[in-house]
Amino acid sequence: MDIITVIGVIAGLALISGAIILGGQAFMFVSLESIMIVGGGTLAAVMINYSYEKLSKLPDLIRIAFQKSDQDSEEVIQLLVDLAEKARREGLLALEQDAMEADDEFLQKGIQLVVDGTDPELVRNILETKLTFLEERHHEGQGILRRMGKLSPAFGMIGTLIGLIQMLAELDDPTELGQGMAVALLTTFYGALAANLIFIPMAGKLETTSHDEILMKEVMIEGILSIQAGENPRIVEEKLRAFLADSENVEEEAYEAEVGTEGVAME
Repeated sequence: MDIITVIGVIAGLALISGAIILGGQAFMFVSLESIMIVGGGTLAAVMINYSYEKLSKLPDLIRIAFQKSDQDSEEVIQLLVDLAEKARREGLLALEQDAMEADDEFLQKGIQLVVDGTDPELVRNILETKLTFLEERHHEGQGILRRMGKLSPAFGMIGTLIGLIQMLAELDDPTELGQGMAVALLTTFYGALAANLIFIPMAGKLETTSHDEILMKEVMIEGILSIQAGENPRIVEEKLRAFLADSENVEEEAYEAEVGTEGVAME
């Protein structure tokens, strides 16, 4: 489990709850009506928007958001270097057992293609196609959480309208004004809290996890093709490390360009 994600959620809820308690009368922030409007409305809208097959994966998406990645770049590179050394000593056919024992299905498929004598260009095409479909599935999962992040504040506003209507309908009875105003404000609060502390951050975490996994798969593709080409294991290691470094540099340049664009826009 990724402890940082857990700490972030707990800390956010604790600090907000603490601020509410310090302000006094914390029970005022508990409204079953508001929870029903925001929670029920968001869930119903997502059910309309997505099929059962896609929504059934939501628990797994939440689990992945709280799960620490089990792929380490150093371990992946070292594994590929070891395979390159074995292939140089014993030939590509000697990797068949390693293919069956590989924990990663993507790596297993790539090594098996090499052992079967598949053309290098075809190996690349097959693995990149699998990678494209994997990335699309990841984007789909992120989209569900991002959609929920957009819908929950919208239903918060709907709850606000409901509360205002109830309040205006009871203008002749001042004792009922407080209940309507509470529903009006609390639904907006619940919607904004759910979106900005849960749904959108989880989608962002999934995006980061997906990016790291895609990068590792790209490293695997380069390593597998290098092994098939019979390259020196030391060259394979240097190439893969350079590939990771280049990817990180591209990310930094993209981030700096985005920040620079935002800065100019603000000016």
